[in-house]
Order: sequence, then structure tokens, then C-alpha cells
Amino acid sequence: MLNGLPQVSREGDRQYLKLPWYSRALSGIADFSRRKPLGAIGGAILLILIFISVTSPLISPQDPYEIRGGSILAAPSSELLLGGDSLGRDVLSRLFYGGRISLYVGLVSIAIGITAGAFLGALSAYFGGKIDLVVQRFVDAFIAFPGIILGLAIMSVLGSSVNNIIFALVLVLAPSAIRTVRAQALAIKEMDYVLAARALGAGDLRIVIRHIIPNCMAIFIILFTLNLGYAIIVEATLTFLGVGVPPDVPSWGGMLAEGGIAYIKDAPWLAIAPGIALSLAVFGVNLLGDALRDVMDPRLRGT
Repeated sequence: MLNGLPQVSREGDRQYLKLPWYSRALSGIADFSRRKPLGAIGGAILLILIFISVTSPLISPQDPYEIRGGSILAAPSSELLLGGDSLGRDVLSRLFYGGRISLYVGLVSIAIGITAGAFLGALSAYFGGKIDLVVQRFVDAFIAFPGIILGLAIMSVLGSSVNNIIFALVLVLAPSAIRTVRAQALAIKEMDYVLAARALGAGDLRIVIRHIIPNCMAIFIILFTLNLGYAIIVEATLTFLGVGVPPDVPSWGGMLAEGGIAYIKDAPWLAIAPGIALSLAVFGVNLLGDALRDVMDPRLRGT
């Protein structure tokens, strides 16, 4: 025994740290899959959708932009597995390409919005005082509006484009990240190691970057995964309402709008295919996010 711990445990830890990074990553994934099988299923669903979207130019059976008069509202067949849309374009190919837009918008908006929100939340908590007061009043103003309403207002001003919808989603997602990370950072800044760093003369920015933000990574990852499904839904909703991705660009929301509004009776497959894709994406993200929350949140680690 050494410091209350078996020596073999220390030796095992040293041997584990000597393994290549990919071996440690695979070991971590295997352990996560055993502890949270539903989370592993959600992650697999998300990876499959991302793989299909990234490789869509290679695996799509048809050109998603090709208009064919003989395939207008064509029923699913051996040639067109999911049928044709109102212009005769292959629904399956547009579904593959639509995943690129929906997942790209969701991932980029989450990466920017949650990262910026986490950084501002940590700064707000650390400096406190008037800085914290001003930041939190802006957060209150944004949170007062429902996400869809705020997104509609921003898109009505900026116009329809992929970059504009990413900007709108960043403004929708950042306030909740600021508020959540701020609550975590308020507790961390009173920890002994933060006080010791301040006593040793470390600058404010160094303390925030080196000590506070790394200890907020668990809540950051949880926010990232849990909000990804929400971002995909908001993008699809804005596109469905006609203020999101332009109509000529394949996206799941746009396909759902066309099939669900105009042709739900004559060609229901136009709405079913993107609806299932959206449901699978959100379902997979939520399963993965819930599992990561249970694993990384100290209050839920034993569940």
C-alpha cells in the first residue's frame, strides 16, 4: 500500500499511460459502450449519418439537382428508391446531400455558439461586478425570446442563406451556454488552486484559460451534444417556414416543407424520408448527450 492505494494500481496506471493515444481512445470508447450502451447506439447513429453526408457525392445514385420530367412525383421504384420530387429529382440523392447542410449548420453553429458562450460565461463569473451584471442582462434579454421566434426575427432581417442561419443559431445558443458555464465557473473560481494561482501572481486571463475553462470542459461537452439536436431542429424549422436555407439547396427542412405542405396526400414519401432522417439525427444526439451527461457530471456519475 502507498498513500492508501495498492501499488499494483499505480503500476497499472503507468502502463495505461504508456499506451498509444489511439489505444487509450479505443479503450475509453469500449468502456463507455459497456457502461452506456444506449449512448453508444446514439453515437453510432450520428457517425453513420455524418459518414453518409460526407460521402454523399460518392454514394448518391443520381445528381440531386438534375430535373427529369418523367420522374415528377414518381413513386419509389428500383430506379428511384425513394421516388422523385415535384421537379423529378431523386429524393434519395437529395436526402444524402441534405444531410450535409443540416449537419453542417448544426455542428458549426454549436461549435461557435457553445464555445463563445462558454468563454464569455467563464469571464463573466471570474471578473464579476459590473462586467457580470452587463453580460447577464444581455443574456436575460436573449433568453426572454423563444429560440424559434428569435431565429425568425434574425433571418427576416438578414435573409435566407446558410451563413445567416448559422449566425442566427449562434445568437440563439450562446446565451444558455453563458448562463450554464457561469454557474459552474462561480464555484471553480473559489477553489484553492485558483486562489493559489492568483497569489503567485498569475494574470486574470491566464487563470481563466489555464484553470477555470479546463475544469468546465465536462459541462461544455454536455452542452455541445445536448444542443446539437436542438440546432438541427431549429434549422429545419426555419427552412420549413421559408426563412432558412434557400429552396434550391437540398436540406432536410426544405424537403420536409415541400413534401409536408404541398404533396402530403399525393406523394407522402417526400415528407416521410426527411422526417425519418431528422428524427434519427435528433434521437442519436439525445441518446449520446444523455449518456455523456451521466458519465461526466459528478452528481450523476454513480447512475
